[in-house]
Amino acid sequence: MKNILRTIALALALAVPQAYAGMIGINDSERERVKEMLARPELAAQLEKRGVSATDAAARADAMTPEEVSQLAGRLDQLAAGGALSNQDLLLIIIVVLLVILII
Repeated sequence: MKNILRTIALALALAVPQAYAGMIGINDSERERVKEMLARPELAAQLEKRGVSATDAAARADAMTPEEVSQLAGRLDQLAAGGALSNQDLLLIIIVVLLVILII
């Protein structure tokens, strides 16, 4: 009986596929794209207003993990080029317009 159980356990152990973990690298292009975005004059000026120099921002981008860089690069892809209005912004504009109409 023990021999049968050992044989079954060995067969199951050999039949289950092995998983190998390794580091997943990112494209250096993603990190470079993030750093290029940080170097843009408009963004650099906004960072300076918040007390972060452009060199500090680039150093922080270099210190990011690959997952963080991928996430940030993905968020950059989702941003609208012209700065789209959110639903809250649109609602606020509508309320202000209605108030102005009621006052006039």
